Amino acid sequence: MAGFDDTYRRADAVELRGLIAKGEVSATEVVEAGIRAVEALNPALNAVICKLYDIGRAAAAAPGDAPLKGIPFLLKELASGWGGVQANNTSIFLKDVVAQGDSVVVGRMKAAGLYLIGKTNAPENGWSIDTSPVMYGPTFNPWDRALTPGGSSGGAAAAVASGMVPLAEASDGAGSIRVPASCCGVVGLKPSRGRTTLAPFADYWAGGAYFNCLSRTVRDTALYLDNIAGAVPGDIYGLAMPEQSFSELAQRAPGKLRVGFTVTDPAGNDVHPDIAEGVRAVARMLESMGHAVEEHDMGFDAARLWKTYTDMTCVETAATYDLFEGLFGRKIAEGEVEPVTMAVIERGRATSGIAHQANIAGVREMGRDVVQDLDAYDVFLTPTLTQPPRPKGYYDMTMRDLDAYNALWHDAVFMTPFNMSGQPAMSLPLAQAGHMPAGVQLVGRIGGEATLLAVARALEEAMPWRDRRPPVAA
Repeated sequence: MAGFDDTYRRADAVELRGLIAKGEVSATEVVEAGIRAVEALNPALNAVICKLYDIGRAAAAAPGDAPLKGIPFLLKELASGWGGVQANNTSIFLKDVVAQGDSVVVGRMKAAGLYLIGKTNAPENGWSIDTSPVMYGPTFNPWDRALTPGGSSGGAAAAVASGMVPLAEASDGAGSIRVPASCCGVVGLKPSRGRTTLAPFADYWAGGAYFNCLSRTVRDTALYLDNIAGAVPGDIYGLAMPEQSFSELAQRAPGKLRVGFTVTDPAGNDVHPDIAEGVRAVARMLESMGHAVEEHDMGFDAARLWKTYTDMTCVETAATYDLFEGLFGRKIAEGEVEPVTMAVIERGRATSGIAHQANIAGVREMGRDVVQDLDAYDVFLTPTLTQPPRPKGYYDMTMRDLDAYNALWHDAVFMTPFNMSGQPAMSLPLAQAGHMPAGVQLVGRIGGEATLLAVARALEEAMPWRDRRPPVAA
């Protein structure tokens, strides 16, 4: 297909599948276009830190069909295991770790026909809302290389925004899908707790970690979720799947909804005026569509919530490194983890079992409070980030003072409450702050991804973003 590279870099997965189905282009031609896009764009962005072209090419040559067959795809270098592929969490101490098998969701990716062509950059263990690990160096924002692409799924966001791939895996423990979606102007849905299985893990951060994707269109996000969602028997957070697919449900009119919104930071910090206006513009648009809209400011204790949650996660991080120290038969050497990571491990090791249990209980109580605070609303709007993307280096993992480091995250005050509450939350590129895209977050009821996707699709039509392209793109 003449001139296909430009078509590829602008198309979403649904469009590419249509071209393959009509015989206008082959799956092999699509994967080769994806490889060429990575080769052309990655030198400026450092989004892809492990190239796996042979895996993608072998998949393209295999017979058979599947819902996403032919779509080049990138896996995040964090947590998800693709058998035989590196799994080092961008940590020098774990540099030789290779996944011994597929996680359940990776098995579903393969069954869906996604073609893995690489792994994306992430901060060490996901402990940043920037992406600048010592092991691989920084990822740059395709809209402005001086600014962060967000994290921890910053490599995925930069790759999708620039047109390397239409879809990339992302995960979210404290905003790590939604923050880079906002910074890079793409779509990022953190699903409900229990919507996607964590297997082989039984739990992850007391139910605070979630896995899904970043994309450029709502329909791609719905299609991806159709193919990777669902619990396995015995999952402690499993949700029943809807009778229809998310792709079908996203096309339905959502009916008249009660919508709340806020542009007030509960910690008392300023919200950038452009971002506040972006949230208000979306609220006005939803009101014009016939929804009942009202302003409602959230009242959670942001400082207590963030400290309780992060102290809880320190213990799990310490336990992970203790496990690998046992497997390797040695302790972490100087320089094998970043200073913030060492501070996290030390705090985790110093936390008593009684204190850890109190933190888990606190996380769950505060999450319940968030759900109850928003119970009147079918959809609730907030800024994704309260400020535009920060300059590279702002979130500094060379810091040893963990509390001072955590204080830098105040822009993401509307992220962690929904990791704790289990509600689905979605960042859409509906605002603009100066020359940079900015996300507006839509929060739904637990299990309410279909409603969020339907509202997001309506907003995508009314306030389109798809044709906006960053300077580092096709």
